[in-house]
Amino acid sequence: MTEQDGEMARNRRRILRGGTSLLVAAALPANSATAKSASSRHADIGPMSSVNVTDLGAVGDGRTDDTQAFETAYTLAAARVRDGVGRLVVEIPAGDFLITRPHALLNGVAPPRPANGLRFVGAGKNMTALVFRPETGPGSYLCRNEDRWSNLSFERMQFRSATPGASFFRSYSTGQAQDYRFTECEWLGEWEYGLALDGTNTNSEMLWQACTVAGSYRKAFLYSGLTGRKQAAPNDQDQFLNYWFTDMKVEYEWGNFLEFPYGGSISCRGGSYIITGKRPQSTAEYGTTSTFFRFPVSEHHDSVQRFHAQDIRFEVRDPDVRIIDCVWSSGTVHFTDCDDTANAFRDFSADIRPHQYSVGPRGPLIRYDSCQLVGRHQYRTTDRQDTQPTVVRYDMCLLRSRPQGEFAVTDGPSATPAPFVRFTDCIDADPAGARSAPATPATPPASPGDTSPTD
Repeated sequence: MTEQDGEMARNRRRILRGGTSLLVAAALPANSATAKSASSRHADIGPMSSVNVTDLGAVGDGRTDDTQAFETAYTLAAARVRDGVGRLVVEIPAGDFLITRPHALLNGVAPPRPANGLRFVGAGKNMTALVFRPETGPGSYLCRNEDRWSNLSFERMQFRSATPGASFFRSYSTGQAQDYRFTECEWLGEWEYGLALDGTNTNSEMLWQACTVAGSYRKAFLYSGLTGRKQAAPNDQDQFLNYWFTDMKVEYEWGNFLEFPYGGSISCRGGSYIITGKRPQSTAEYGTTSTFFRFPVSEHHDSVQRFHAQDIRFEVRDPDVRIIDCVWSSGTVHFTDCDDTANAFRDFSADIRPHQYSVGPRGPLIRYDSCQLVGRHQYRTTDRQDTQPTVVRYDMCLLRSRPQGEFAVTDGPSATPAPFVRFTDCIDADPAGARSAPATPATPPASPGDTSPTD
């Protein structure tokens, strides 16, 4: 760096710190010493559109506690809301930033007034890391949003739990919290929740794009339906709509990826989904099972019982892994061009049941199109099987481990074929010993007038 470059960098820092002081002064009580000092020293600095946490004192060496810098950055962002719109972008450069107090990254509590638009921007998910190390894990959240913010964006950064059982985000909504975007983000460490959703309305329209979900989860990465505010009835929470996961790398050790006790409308498209290990101890709720998509409550409005997985490669590395466990009493479940046969060569693969459902007279309607499937699919019935309409269909699928008569079975040790399932143009697994050598083509008859010599 030349002397001129160095002087320009120093000037930039002085300007940013001056503007930051003005914003801090605006965010603090008017009669506080800090506010008066900041206003008097930097009265000539204009408004800002972004703030870098290193200009607020963050070091990013993984050892220095940078909590105060992040709390100040959020205070500035909350103070810069005008006409209901946020005006400040929080920039986080490369480094490992240690945060030790809950809600330091985002502390959206209403009042004050609702706001629309807040961005946190890093240098890259393998470059910018926020290391969350609160004193205790369960109940500690790095972010909270209680009916304050909509249109939140987190871009190009990593979140790491350094206290087992801590959580990333708690979102409570009665109509304001919605429209979250996570782009090129990554989660590592042992969490209780990634995002935990609560409330009676919205908490909807959320997108994850090109993100990595690693680590482990005592509950789930996305859990929709906390009951901390004691809703009177389950359907009071039936507003969990429109969650999109695109081009994801979901490769975590144990726990659930998506758990929706109160319904949901969810789309997952593209990427690789792998659970690499097993729960370290059995629990009453989960046993030792880890599940990508768990929908454990039956009654919801039809509009919030919709799930679609497309173009995803699953790996089932252990018999305790479930791809889906759904007990919805209606709605739709659709897998398109998905493949879970990567470990079909394993000894346990023919007998695993990674797709499990409860079905009744209204469904859910379940469909698999152009999928490659391992093991068996298990169906639990809530009504008499002889009166159960056809609610499940497999179209042009490869059944890798079992023929059609043994693939879709009802609950119980006898593994009875499910009569409410239809197969259309599917390819069976060959029964043992049924494969024969290819036939030798017959010698074509000689054409009339053929005078070629014979042996």
